[in-house]
Amino acid sequence: MKLSLDNLAVHLKQAVQRGQLPPAYLVSGDEDLLVGEACDAIRAAARSAGFVERETHFPERSADWADIAASLSSMSLFGDRRIVEIRFSGKAGKEGGAALQKMLESAGADTLLLVMTPRLDYAAQNTAWVKAIESKAAWLPIWEIGPRQLESWLSQRLRAAGLEPTSDAVALLASRVEGNLLAAKQEIEKLKLLVPAGRLDATAVLEAVTSSARYDVFGLGEAVVSGDASRALRILAGLRGEGTEPTLVLWSITRELRNLWALRRGDDPSRRPGPRPSPSQLAALDRARPRVARMPFARLSSRALRADRMIKGRLAGDPWDEMTLLCAECCGLRPIK
Repeated sequence: MKLSLDNLAVHLKQAVQRGQLPPAYLVSGDEDLLVGEACDAIRAAARSAGFVERETHFPERSADWADIAASLSSMSLFGDRRIVEIRFSGKAGKEGGAALQKMLESAGADTLLLVMTPRLDYAAQNTAWVKAIESKAAWLPIWEIGPRQLESWLSQRLRAAGLEPTSDAVALLASRVEGNLLAAKQEIEKLKLLVPAGRLDATAVLEAVTSSARYDVFGLGEAVVSGDASRALRILAGLRGEGTEPTLVLWSITRELRNLWALRRGDDPSRRPGPRPSPSQLAALDRARPRVARMPFARLSSRALRADRMIKGRLAGDPWDEMTLLCAECCGLRPIK
């Protein structure tokens, strides 16, 4: 079965009550906080069902999979039920895939298999071992909390902490912890201690919360595609302040320009060569369809070329300033004459 964070708690409660936990759980995702919380919930449910022992493996070589399989086939030292955790990159390979399928068959009454990986790409999702876990056990894919979902996520967390945030308070907190859910959790815990239970306004957030935003070039690309100029320029300034290489930043912008041009031509960006766009990136591209016909791609390409030449020292000027203008124009702002 395929689970989600929304139904995980209900699933675990019902499974424990029935005494029928699945033999294995696969938890995949790049949001460390959400993955950790989900795994903690699974472990707690397993302990309440009598799985008291726990062993953890980090396979890196093909030989490691044989060692894990041998451990799984052996009896527990004290005959107790146990949780066997396997953490790896998600690229199991031929040996790992075969071993995981064999482990799934041997898991059950006395052994619960908990597999943790980063986000699985399209190819990994269609491997035999993932399909086997999805059909015979449980797979919980955890997706990133994008800018459009962050405020809702923060609002739910604040209310669970006994606070009633205003919309301004949530927006301000989101701008300060964007891209860093661990910092968001820490700031909510701080607010719970510093602010009396009840209404939470922007002033209280401003006084209590430090700026913990963590920016990345993928977030910049998504903001450019979405036409969100204020967010794109904020991320660009954050990347500059963090010392990010301008080459990497320009790569992110020009990659999205190519995707937008593909939309203009009627092509499908998800079928372009290279890594498959994430669900949030595809959603942003879909929202950009109405405005691609009005985008000045010739001028945008020329500005991107100017930024590239500045980075390489072949043209005088500051590439960050040029990329700022590039992002602004991509988002539909009028160019400076």
